[in-house]
Amino acid sequence: AARRALRGLCGAALVLAQLCGLSGRVGSLMTTKYSQPESDFAKSMTSTSTNAPYFKAPESTEVPPYIIKCPSNGLCSRLPPDCVTCNTNYSCVYGKPAVFDCKVKPQVHCVDENNHEQENFTVNMTCQFCWQLATTDYVCTNSTNCMTVSCPRQRYNATCMVRDHIHCLGNRVFPKMLYCNWTGGYKWSTALILSITLGGFGADRFYLGQWREGLGKLFSFGGLGIWTLIDVLLISVGYVGPADGSLYI
Repeated sequence: AARRALRGLCGAALVLAQLCGLSGRVGSLMTTKYSQPESDFAKSMTSTSTNAPYFKAPESTEVPPYIIKCPSNGLCSRLPPDCVTCNTNYSCVYGKPAVFDCKVKPQVHCVDENNHEQENFTVNMTCQFCWQLATTDYVCTNSTNCMTVSCPRQRYNATCMVRDHIHCLGNRVFPKMLYCNWTGGYKWSTALILSITLGGFGADRFYLGQWREGLGKLFSFGGLGIWTLIDVLLISVGYVGPADGSLYI
């Protein structure tokens, strides 16, 4: 009876083992069956993303800001420095003629003397820094806070900028000490005529904006004529000027 019971247990164990093996096969088959399409789908997605057609981004059509300063089809040698790129030669001899190799920037079109379009050209200039240029080659800020009629003549700090068609070495914007040279619109000839004709009534001083002196001359009848003669002399030589400190026209 014990042997029979042992055999029954062994048979049951064998059947259970076979059933477990069968379920493992079924699970593996199910895993293989259902996981394979997922793998193929992922692979297809990877292949699609890899082999997708490449669309080149369109080139930028934005106009560079320097184009506004660059005249179209003008002489290359007359282009402003913002429109060209030059190889600066700082070893040139000061005050002597120098030649610089230049090239126009993108989207800039210019021609030579024969009206042929070109990109590379040369610029002839004098070897000097921008602050050493003639006063006609740059523009400076003006000041209305200084006195032009004074001794010694006053100066002010100005910021100067080189004109577009002028080429030079160094910074194109630079500070410079200049004499006060602004005008308020007063004419020297008008002041002199008023001083000669109506100076005894202070008309010249009123015209120049000097109200206190004008009232003094008016009520003293030109200082009995002496003040009138002195003012004629001072205005004629330019010593007496507008009250705002500006120059005569």
